[in-house]
Amino acid sequence: MKSEPTCFSFDDLGGCPDGIEHWDGVRNFQARNLLRDEIRVGDGVLFYHSNVREPAIVGVARVVRQGYPDHTALDPRSDHFDPRASDDNPIWYMVDVQYVLPLPHPLTREELRAHPLLAGMGVLKRGNRLSVQPVSTQEWRTVLDLGGVKDPLNARTADTTLI
Repeated sequence: MKSEPTCFSFDDLGGCPDGIEHWDGVRNFQARNLLRDEIRVGDGVLFYHSNVREPAIVGVARVVRQGYPDHTALDPRSDHFDPRASDDNPIWYMVDVQYVLPLPHPLTREELRAHPLLAGMGVLKRGNRLSVQPVSTQEWRTVLDLGGVKDPLNARTADTTLI
């Protein structure tokens, strides 16, 4: 999951009560479909800071509530308001995520690109601006190894979606 740290950082997530916050404001249908249909409680999250001098994966989180309608789409005072959305037709979805741990060594795009097992990672593809993207089990394992942590979620099973 990508976020601009000036908007919502990994430290911001850690500062939330119980380290939990909803992941709202996603306004891309492909990412929405992941939030609504694919992501499940217990799934691992690689938290990526974007739109900074050195974009990097900075921490690990977990999904603690699977997809449900994004209430910010219904609020005209919200930056994420969508007049097409309604209670009967929510259009946009969100999940709740929980802070797990920071990477002792944040992984920059250059470090990710340099590793052959990460060459196909969505976040490295030119023009890919999705804020929510799937990560393979091999990519998950490689990122955690490079970042200097053991898998805190034991998310090495085939039935786990990694984001």
